[in-house]
This record gives sequence, C-alpha cells and structure tokens, in this order.
Amino acid sequence: MSKGRIVKALSGFYYVDVDGTPVTCRARGKFRQEGRSPLVGDWVEVRETEPGSGMVWEIRPRTCAFDRPAVANVDQLVVIASAAIPVTDPFLIDRVSAIAALKGCGVVVCVNKCDLEPGEELAAIYRAAGFPTVRTSAETGEGLEELKALITGKLSAFTGNSGVGKSSLLNAIEPGFSLRVDAVSERLGRGKHTTRHVELHRLSCGASVIDTPGFASFDAGELDLALKERLPECFVEFRPYLDKCRFVGCSHTREKGCAVLAAVKAGDIPKSRHRSYVRLYEDLKDLRAWNTRPFP
Repeated sequence: MSKGRIVKALSGFYYVDVDGTPVTCRARGKFRQEGRSPLVGDWVEVRETEPGSGMVWEIRPRTCAFDRPAVANVDQLVVIASAAIPVTDPFLIDRVSAIAALKGCGVVVCVNKCDLEPGEELAAIYRAAGFPTVRTSAETGEGLEELKALITGKLSAFTGNSGVGKSSLLNAIEPGFSLRVDAVSERLGRGKHTTRHVELHRLSCGASVIDTPGFASFDAGELDLALKERLPECFVEFRPYLDKCRFVGCSHTREKGCAVLAAVKAGDIPKSRHRSYVRLYEDLKDLRAWNTRPFP
C-alpha cells in the first residue's frame, strides 16, 4: 500500500502522485456505497494492481472539502475577479468567501486585468474586509510577484467567473504552462469555460494550485443549513460586532440597535459586503433541516 495525492480526476479515473510517480486508479466500490467520492487534493492510500495502475483504497481525513468544484484539503481559494469585461459582481466573491469561511478555508482576492481597468475600487472593498488582496495583470506582469508570495508553500484553488483570466494568470506565473485560453465574448461580456476538469499543478515557485471551472460551480448546492446557521460569522469583518447588538438573535439586516448596521453606517464594514450578506440571508432564511443535504 502506498500513500499519494490525487492530482486529477477525469471520467472515473483518479490520477495519484505517489512520491513523484503517477498511478492511474479507479476507486473502490465501497466509496459509492458510502456516498463518498475521492477528490482532487485528497491524500489517499493506493493499492497497486500492476505497475502504474491501482485502486484508491482509503481516503485520509480531510481538512476541508468542497462539492463544486470537487476539491479537498486546499489551504485557500484564490478568487480571481475583474473590473474590466467581464465585470465581476461582488456578490459572487462574497458568496464564495462565506462558503470558504464556513469550511475553514482561507481566501485571497485577486483583481486581474488591471491593465484594462485598474479595479482599485473593487480591491479596496476586500482590503477593508481584511482579505489578502492583490491587483494583477497577466498581460503586463503587474502584481504577479505579490501573488506568488501569497500562494508559495500552499495549495490554492483558483476560481472566478469565466473570462477573468484564471488560466492566463497561471500561464504568466509559470511560463510554459500553456493552459488553454479563449477570448471573452464582446456580446455576452463573459468568457468561454476553458477549464473542463479539476487538476492540481505544482509550480516552480513552490506553490501548488488547482485550476477549476468558473463561479457557476459554486452553485446553490453549497448554500446549506450549516451556512444559514453560521452566516454572520462567515462574514469575517462582522465578527467583532456580533455580540454587541441590542437584541439576542439579531439578524443584522434591519434591526434597531444592531452593531453590524452601525459599523456599516460608520464605514467600518463595506456597504457592498453587507448587501451581499442580506442577499444570502434572504436566500437561506427559509431553508429547513428536512430539505438539506448532510454537511460534508
């Protein structure tokens, strides 16, 4: 039995790095019976059936896991956004960052394409909220060294709405990477999905990254009862104010004496972040335990 890490999952096959040697695996039938699947990023026990082939025999305990995209044990999500075409709706960043906070995963916000549109206003929102934030350009190289410093020594999953330049950034960080890049549609204001599957790559700077499909992957499946119950604390800049509201059980949406609302009014919490919180609160408020999936 050998220990390795799943670096790619495709069409029912799992590609496991075992001490630098690739092993192509199927998963044991027991995982399907238990309602589990191996994920990219998982540390696994592999039983080789022949040289270069084997079975994923056991899945080691995870530090975190996401359903869509299907990844595990990532240290942080690097959320790629843009103030140029396609313009990123801050709500998309806020939804992903709330899910990440729920699962104990860090978040880095990267505003790309700053050669086309500086994106300083968008970046300022997330600096004020306390997220490591960097402005980059895959075309000019601006901010790439700062981004490298934020990902070196960690496993990061790159995500963002299609067309914001995830693959272009990775190609710029690692010359010779040659991930496929397609043009952004002028009519639709968004890019084509060029990332078709989830795959882990190791970079020469000492980082490991997972390139994932776009924000559409973080769909309503992740908006579950656990997020509903812990939503206020998943907005990290709300945390200093949560025990200072006048009323116990404050929803932080419209109540008098709400310390969160007072902080928004004072400019200590970005207004767009609170708007996203309210939108998520409304999406989740009618969720009941009987119509949710078990939290992974």
